[in-house]
Amino acid sequence: MIKNYSMNRSDLVGWTRVVVEKPFGKDLASAEELSSQIGELFEEPQIYRIDHYLGKELVQNLLVLRFANRFFLPLWNRDNVDNVQIVFREDFGTEGRGGYFDQYGIIRDIIQNHLLQVLCLVAMEKPVSLTPEHIRDEKVKVLQSVVPIKDEEVVLGQYEGYKDDPTVPDNSNTPTFASVILHIHNERWEGVPFILKAGKALGSRKADIRVQLKNVPGDIFKCQNQGRNEIVIRLQPSEAIYMKLTVKQPGLEMSTAQSELDLSYRQRYQGVVIPEAYERLILDTIKGDQQHFVRRDELKAAWEIFTPLLHRIDKGEVKSLPYKPGSRGPAEADELLEKAGYVQTHGYLWIPPTLA
Repeated sequence: MIKNYSMNRSDLVGWTRVVVEKPFGKDLASAEELSSQIGELFEEPQIYRIDHYLGKELVQNLLVLRFANRFFLPLWNRDNVDNVQIVFREDFGTEGRGGYFDQYGIIRDIIQNHLLQVLCLVAMEKPVSLTPEHIRDEKVKVLQSVVPIKDEEVVLGQYEGYKDDPTVPDNSNTPTFASVILHIHNERWEGVPFILKAGKALGSRKADIRVQLKNVPGDIFKCQNQGRNEIVIRLQPSEAIYMKLTVKQPGLEMSTAQSELDLSYRQRYQGVVIPEAYERLILDTIKGDQQHFVRRDELKAAWEIFTPLLHRIDKGEVKSLPYKPGSRGPAEADELLEKAGYVQTHGYLWIPPTLA
C-alpha cells in the first residue's frame, strides 16, 4: 500500500523521502530485519534515519573545528592524545516511562547511537569532500575499526528507586548508567581509550566531549598534578568550546594555575538563534541532504560493536551496580576512568561567562 500510494510517480518533479526515528532495532538482527523491510519499499537515498544528536550545533561544528584549524591537525592523534571522553548526564530518572525504558536501557537509548555518532566525528579521517557519502564513508571506517568490547572495561549501574516504578519488573537488570571503553584499531588512534559514559538520575545535566592530551615531558614547573591540557566541547547546556591550559598565577610568585581559552556561544553569538536539532534535520530532509543521517552500513557496523555486550546484559551475565540518585554513578565507574588513564583536574571549575 505504501509503495502504491505514497511514492512519487513522476520522473520530472517531486520526491519521496521517509524519516525513520530511533530505535533502529534492539540488536544487529532486528536492525537488519528493519532495514530490509524498509529497503523493500524505498531506495537508500530516500531513507533518512534520524539521530537528533547529529543536528546539534556543537556536533555539526566538529568537522569544522578539526579540519579547518591548523593547530588541531598535528595534535589529533595517539602521539598527543591520552584519552577521549564522551559523556551524557541527566539529573532525572525515567519519570514514569520506566516500562518503555526497561526494554532498552541506557546503552541502546543513548550510547549505541548518540554517543557513538559523536565518536565517529571525533575519530574519523578527513573526508575527500563535504558530500554526504564521503563523510559517511569515513564514519563507517571508524566503526569497522572498533575492537570487541571487553567486560572488564564496562561498568553498568541502576539507580536506587528505579524499580519502584510499577511498570518496571522487580528483577530488572536494565542499566540506567553505563561507562564503556572502546578502542579503535588504526594508525591514528591505536592505544587511545575512548570512554563513552551515559546515565540517568545523576548529580548534573550535561553532555560534552573531552579530549585529554598527554603530560608535558620535562615538567619544569612541577604542575602536572594540577591537571592536563584538555579540549572540551560542551554540547549542552551552555554550548561552548574551551581549552584547559596551565598559566602563570597573577602575582609575584612563579606559580601556576589551570585556566581556559573559551568560546561560549551565549556570549559570542548574542542575539543569534541556534536552531533546534530536529529543525535542522527536517530541513536537511526537505533539501535532500543526507550528511547528518545514518546510512544502512553505518547502522549495521554500530550494532556489531554493541550487540554481543547487550546480549550478555540481557542474559544477566553482566550485572548493573546500584548507585544513589544525585551521585556520579557507581564508584566503579570512576575507577574504570582512572584505569583508562584519565587525570581529574582538582580545584578547577569551568564557569560559563556571563553577558554582563
